[in-house]
Amino acid sequence: MITGSTDGKIMVRRCLVTFKPFRIFVVGVGFFSLCFLMTSLGGQFSAKRLGDSPFTIRTEVLGGVESRGVLRKISDMLEVILKRMDTLSKLDNSSASDTRRLDELSSAINRFQPAGLVERIQAIAQNVSNMAIRVEQILQSSMMQGRVLRDGTVSQCEVPRDSRFPECPGKVDWMRARWTSDPCYAFYGVDGSDCSFLIYLSEVEWFCPPMTWRNHTSTPTQHTQQTKSPKRQAAFRTDLSVLLDQVGGGKESLSFMKRRIRRLAQQWATAANRLGAKLGQRWRDQKKILIHVGFLTEESGDVFSPKVLKGGPLGEMVQWADILTALHVLGHNLKISMSVKELQGFLGVPPGRGSCPLTGPLPFDLIYTDYHGLQQMKQHMGLSLKKHKCHIRVIDTFGTEPAYNHEEYATLHGYRTNWGYWNLNARQYMTMFPHTPDNSFMGFVSEELNETEKRNIQQNKVNNMAVVYGKEASMWKQGKESFLEILHKYMEVHGTVYYETQRPPEVPAFVKNHGLLPQHELQQLLRKAKLFIGFGFPYEGPAPLEAIANGCIFLQPKFQPPHSSLNHEFFRGKPTSREVFSQHPYAEQYIGRPYVMTVDYNNSLEFDSAVKEIMRTKVEPYLPYEYTCEGMLERVHAYIQNQDFCVPEPAFIPANFSRLGSASGSRVIGPLFVPLPNSTALGWASNVTAPMAWPPLSSLRLLVSQEGQSCVDACQSAGFICEPAHFRFINNKEALRGLEVQCEVVDSEINHILPAFSVMRQECSLQREPLLFSCAGHSPKYRRLCPCRDFLQGQVALCRDCL
Repeated sequence: MITGSTDGKIMVRRCLVTFKPFRIFVVGVGFFSLCFLMTSLGGQFSAKRLGDSPFTIRTEVLGGVESRGVLRKISDMLEVILKRMDTLSKLDNSSASDTRRLDELSSAINRFQPAGLVERIQAIAQNVSNMAIRVEQILQSSMMQGRVLRDGTVSQCEVPRDSRFPECPGKVDWMRARWTSDPCYAFYGVDGSDCSFLIYLSEVEWFCPPMTWRNHTSTPTQHTQQTKSPKRQAAFRTDLSVLLDQVGGGKESLSFMKRRIRRLAQQWATAANRLGAKLGQRWRDQKKILIHVGFLTEESGDVFSPKVLKGGPLGEMVQWADILTALHVLGHNLKISMSVKELQGFLGVPPGRGSCPLTGPLPFDLIYTDYHGLQQMKQHMGLSLKKHKCHIRVIDTFGTEPAYNHEEYATLHGYRTNWGYWNLNARQYMTMFPHTPDNSFMGFVSEELNETEKRNIQQNKVNNMAVVYGKEASMWKQGKESFLEILHKYMEVHGTVYYETQRPPEVPAFVKNHGLLPQHELQQLLRKAKLFIGFGFPYEGPAPLEAIANGCIFLQPKFQPPHSSLNHEFFRGKPTSREVFSQHPYAEQYIGRPYVMTVDYNNSLEFDSAVKEIMRTKVEPYLPYEYTCEGMLERVHAYIQNQDFCVPEPAFIPANFSRLGSASGSRVIGPLFVPLPNSTALGWASNVTAPMAWPPLSSLRLLVSQEGQSCVDACQSAGFICEPAHFRFINNKEALRGLEVQCEVVDSEINHILPAFSVMRQECSLQREPLLFSCAGHSPKYRRLCPCRDFLQGQVALCRDCL
């Protein structure tokens, strides 16, 4: 065995040193035949050797077409190797360094001896790939040495000691040890020489000074500014055919989204015309936008698509379909990615494992993705993600609070979860409902009825008909029998539970189960029903809004104590401390009675009384404006035209803003914040020049919370919304003075409850880390300074002057 191995080494070495084409051909054909034999035998052995190796299961998957694909890949790589060897044969190989490198190549080839047959085919393919890369590196290194001898650049590639670039020597050492760890370095011309390291670290990255002998026609990739193309005006679109083509197909999830887009097409067109008339001739910038739906990629597992027709959750797909349509209708230039391969192509990612920056400036103004997509972008964009993350908008169903978003703070203070920690501006996270004011409210749409449809619904309502909110059989378990029995006394109970047999055993016999219904059939069922009843799960889905829009009353359970990440498995690990007091907090808080009733299901008398009240109550179909097509278009338009997280916000220094006094315009000392009529809140003084901001400072309402109260609750109790964009304007002594807060000490710290003060100790603290400005933070020992704002009726995301 040893002798055979030694002979093989001698043969390979002779082949490499002499570079006789016939010998190279024989080696290539021989190895190709070995690979073909192993691949051919794979189907015969895989079923007989289960459990022998961790590769066995994967080998079975590779049968048929895929195994032939692997074979073709190996064949292609062997062809590359032979071409490189032929090139090497034309070089002078008599130097000691070349001989050493050829020895390394010989050693690499020697490692091709397989330990098994089928189990090792993927490992062999990887070895062939590595060998191809190594041959390429040897070739490039030899050619580089030839250039060095000809050009005399060897003295010009000494590692510089420059105080402006202190990390350069360390980075060069790192490259010497690990430059082969990612093929992207070779893509940028790194070949193992110090010259190539320095060129890369000065022209692609930014850690070393520019080489004086290089032709500097371009700046380092990380500092390349995106070329500003001429601005183009966005025009509303009503034809959705191009969008439908871009969405593609092949998955049930995509088919669902396309059916939704088609069904609501006329409503989107009508909404576009209305908003266009409202905005008039106002200029709207057309943006280049990438939409990467990460949770539907195969790389993320895509657990949603197989469940579309089996009662699985549809809320995320509903929202993404509406986001795609809104961006298209608003007239922006879209690219849609449903796979990592498409993402790489759109971004211009260099080949490899994500260690290198992008090959050029980011080709998009905005990127909409989700947490799965964000993780994929981190993996493939490498260093570029940090530079370009200001362009990203993360679609985040349940919200991300600042304490969880700040990586270092979350790690030190126990807020680190599997999500969050991205150090974004918290307004870059976009939620399904307006439950987290620290984030931006994206939303979705529900179908809007015309007046004729509303009249028909009211005439055809069945007063004793209830539909249960629960498509999966598992939702009917866990003690639902008691209140369902009460409901059955008064109403005919209908279900839309998915089933593969005649009737799932979890559904009581008195329930008329229609099975999983297509959307239009579900709409017809809701238009007849008087009551839509929730079981407590799923949380915050679109179905209750659709039911209310079709003239139903929504009955939901009250949670005592409220559900949160501290006491409920569903919320555990999510980047929020939000407490949920009912199944659908938005419906309870923003819609309320008579359309929504929230009761304790464990109290039989309360539940019984609620059902009787529902049967007596008449309601019309109702849909909040913010969940209409026009409302969503208006909101998304405002975000795109006004939110810019790539422009640093200048520090707000109160002393720099003039107060106009006498008619002569002389500067006088006066407060920045003044009491508002008929309110306990303070507003921005009208005689003070307001800095540019969005939302504008005319919307600011400055309040103080109670001890232990968050700014979310403090603002809501006063009829306002907490506005995180205004924190930087109240994080100062001027705001403390305006609120008449007594402070013996005023300091600045890093804490997500600041700015705040302690009444007992008369200590006041301002915020030192802008990423930690938080509406959600609260402490039993502190009262907080809260930047509230007004809002449009039916459009909580926008202030009165925001459009």
